[in-house]
Amino acid sequence: MTEHPRAVDLFCGAGGLSAGLEAAGCRVAYAADCDPTAVKSYCLNFPRHAACERLHWDSALPSVDIVVGGPPCQGFSSAGHRNAHDARNSLVAVFAHLVARHRPPAFLFENVEGFLTGNDGKWVVELLDPLIAAGYCIQMRKVNAANYGIPQHRKRVIALGGLGWNPGFPSPTHRAAGAPGALAVGGGLPVCQSTEEALRELPPAVPRVPGAQPRLAHHDFRVPGNADTERIRALRQGQTMKDLPERLWHDTYRRRAHRRVMDGTPSERRGGAPAGLRRLVANEPSKAITSGANSEFIHPTEDRPLTLRECARLQTFPDDFRFAGTLGDTAMLIANAVPPRLAELFGRHLVAALRRPHAATPGLASFRVTNAHAMSPALRRTVEEVERRYAPTGQRSLFGG
Repeated sequence: MTEHPRAVDLFCGAGGLSAGLEAAGCRVAYAADCDPTAVKSYCLNFPRHAACERLHWDSALPSVDIVVGGPPCQGFSSAGHRNAHDARNSLVAVFAHLVARHRPPAFLFENVEGFLTGNDGKWVVELLDPLIAAGYCIQMRKVNAANYGIPQHRKRVIALGGLGWNPGFPSPTHRAAGAPGALAVGGGLPVCQSTEEALRELPPAVPRVPGAQPRLAHHDFRVPGNADTERIRALRQGQTMKDLPERLWHDTYRRRAHRRVMDGTPSERRGGAPAGLRRLVANEPSKAITSGANSEFIHPTEDRPLTLRECARLQTFPDDFRFAGTLGDTAMLIANAVPPRLAELFGRHLVAALRRPHAATPGLASFRVTNAHAMSPALRRTVEEVERRYAPTGQRSLFGG
């Protein structure tokens, strides 16, 4: 391995993973994404990197030390309707196949927590089977980005793999409050950066004016109408639409709230619980940034939605990071990204581990996907299948907790 490990970033989006890897001392040799707006954004920020819009089963990758990627998650995201047959889900298999075929010394895979239970857990098997067969020792865990210092409760599945060696897994660095189970991790560690701290020292946000550009790119907000202004002013920190009088509910929120109990839609297709408007809590990490955050998330202390630049701040993008496309494109690129500071932390861990590899047999070294004592039936099925397929005899204590 050279002084600066070389990396490939598959499904690179705007470049959150690449930004973190570069901060960790890596050199990104190649990046790819099927979305031309993502590639354009990536090239604005990484003009020296080779980036393309084509990625398929037989793509040729350069010889590198680390392959990273977060295949598109829309097929399994809990924020919307799940579809086990969504063609985008097959990109997990593309990632696994490309890593298994090119056999870099290490890989990093990232995805949403719904990846664990989608399609009855078959996505997990689709990822692990070819990689273990290719010789990788793998650590897979569900983490909350707030436990690694990111000012956001963002639960994600991360898998690290070493070709013939155990990559280990970085321990949490922070504790955080404000989300279910958050206090179960990180006791005695420093408190995670809060929403208020993350947004500090930004210039004042300005109302959005069609055709005008704010001084700081994307640091403007949609001016709410009279009805939304009334709703926003009624929300206290931590409250959502359900805490408002029903007369203030959006019609779309009312329909969605009632649909969950009246329309007979299968539970796995209902999506997450509706929140509608939500005012963030100043002294806690933000809720997970989604593509709708700049319309649904209300500033902790100001009566307005977040700006896209504030969403990017909560994702730990630097203020000079550029995004191409429409406002909707930018919102999606920010939401889908791996927070650069989280990518940097995991990148530094892998770089250090690559310099001191510990030989290990191929297999699943850990599968820790919940801190709770109870599991949903869907997650229990996945854990049982993983234990059946991958747990060495007598070592099942490594799994599920």
